[in-house]
Amino acid sequence: MHQALKGWVLRLLLIHAKRFSYKAREPAVKEPESLSEASATGDFENALVVFSTVEQGDDESVAERAASEIYETASNLKPSTVVVYPYAHLSSELAPPTVAMDVLRKFADKLRERGLRVERAPFGWYKEFVLECYGHPLSELSKTIRKQETGVVRRAVEKTFYIVTPEGRVYNPAEFDYSKYPDLKILVDKEVFGVELAGGENRVNDYCRKFGFEWEPMSDHGHMRYGPHAVVIMESVMRYSWQTVRSLGIPVFKVMGSNMFNLKEKPVLEHALLFGDRLYEVAVDEDRYVMRYAACHQQFAMLRDWVISYKDLPFGMFEVADSYRLEQRGELNLCFRLRKFYMPDLHILTRDLREAIEVSKLVQEKIMEEAGKVGRRYVALYNVSRDFFENNFNDIVEFVKRENYPVLVAVIPGGIYYWVLNVEYHIIDNIGRPREIATFQIDVGNGKRFNITYTTPEGEKKHPVIIHTAIIGGVERYIYMLLDTAALEEKQGRTPSIPTWLAPVQVRIIPVSKDYVDYAVKVAQELAGEGYRVDVDDRDESLGKKIRDAGREWIPYIVVVGEREVKSGTLSVRVRATNETIAMSVSELLTKLGEEVKGYPRTEPTLPLLVSRRPLASYQL
Repeated sequence: MHQALKGWVLRLLLIHAKRFSYKAREPAVKEPESLSEASATGDFENALVVFSTVEQGDDESVAERAASEIYETASNLKPSTVVVYPYAHLSSELAPPTVAMDVLRKFADKLRERGLRVERAPFGWYKEFVLECYGHPLSELSKTIRKQETGVVRRAVEKTFYIVTPEGRVYNPAEFDYSKYPDLKILVDKEVFGVELAGGENRVNDYCRKFGFEWEPMSDHGHMRYGPHAVVIMESVMRYSWQTVRSLGIPVFKVMGSNMFNLKEKPVLEHALLFGDRLYEVAVDEDRYVMRYAACHQQFAMLRDWVISYKDLPFGMFEVADSYRLEQRGELNLCFRLRKFYMPDLHILTRDLREAIEVSKLVQEKIMEEAGKVGRRYVALYNVSRDFFENNFNDIVEFVKRENYPVLVAVIPGGIYYWVLNVEYHIIDNIGRPREIATFQIDVGNGKRFNITYTTPEGEKKHPVIIHTAIIGGVERYIYMLLDTAALEEKQGRTPSIPTWLAPVQVRIIPVSKDYVDYAVKVAQELAGEGYRVDVDDRDESLGKKIRDAGREWIPYIVVVGEREVKSGTLSVRVRATNETIAMSVSELLTKLGEEVKGYPRTEPTLPLLVSRRPLASYQL
């Protein structure tokens, strides 16, 4: 799927000149058209000079229509030569230089095809010119060439689907026996047969709102805001995503960067066209920028400036990137399909395709491991190029063996995308729909596109093969998977919960009366000193209401303290996961907490210690 970037028309100013001459002086853009001795200057008599401004969205179709218009005018004027002259001053909606140059070349070619003598002034140069106009009624004309179709141009990509099993057998999806693989059947029904899935009320939406994940009503729909509880969850997952990529066993560099990239830059434009029709664009002055949809642009822009040796490879570059995708409004879904989200994006540089395949096995193993930690298993869609499917089928089977579950394979013609393998990992959620969470890709195109190189042992420059991956998925999508797991628990009659390391409040201490608030605060401070998120419900409410409120916040451990606990030095602890109430000491509770958060990051609390100091909306969920 390709996008014609937003734009309007091809604008032309026509001058029938008795005499016209020009001379190129100095570059006007970063990469101007190469000059030859013939193109650097021009001197013409009886010329139809076509001052041409190429706008955003112009393509070969406007070149064709413009050529027809100019041919008609030239038939009346009978000029000796038509001069196509790049002129950026007829519009503020300029196309990127690479696009403009291509359109003007095609414009000139199509004029030649109609039998006209055509010269084209070089693109991207400041030029001096001398113009003597005839002055007759048709000597000065302007034309606006509109595209017949505007907006997004979709290119249908032909796909051939197969089911590949861990044994290496290949099946037609219509003939495969899904009786042991119901999750795969749901994915196949959607992707292959276009079945409209039943759906229903998605409890994850309720859970998202419970924890403060909401749409921002004062923004473009699809943009979220995050309350104090949601911030804890978001920051914890972001930290964990960094921790996860570091555990792969290869060097990884963490970076940060811009979220806006100029479409005048050729690699940015080409990558945008490959991405498809979900781009956010921003106009600034005379330039147009694309908002990044992952960390690719920034990381690749940095990597092309690095001096890299084969000895350095493989290594990764990582950023939790604010990312923007203009998703269709009707498909937006809290915590899953957003227009602005956070992508923990890792790119791994490898020497060649063989090394990329081997390193991808480490990535695949980590992706499946992280799903298993939250009690889920993925069902996978392998998008592969035809050449990779035919030349590397044994590698595909090896990946599928490691899945230990059949996969859906979509084979597409080669050369369309920058990748040869793009694996999407889906869960089947609580309403029976496939939801993509994690992914990895093997990219053979962007090393060359962005001019990223490394030096081989022979001293030659070579473009790396790049692995793209979000091991745990987008930050919000990982959270979606956790909340969906809770929804499945609730469906099974169990108490829904999230892991203790992510719980916004891990321990709530409830004094039975105001007489025990000081003691509760003392215990809370001891727990907080060990890095746990703990608070004290000191409100003037009944014990029952305080316990119910803590339950609504899914707090893993609710501690009640009164006279008995003060005298005995123990705590009465209600455990959400088991609905048990257990007597334990502070040290025993610390041990229990330590076991549950082992291996996960510690994130600071986002609310005051005392519940009474919070606005009502912040705790009454």
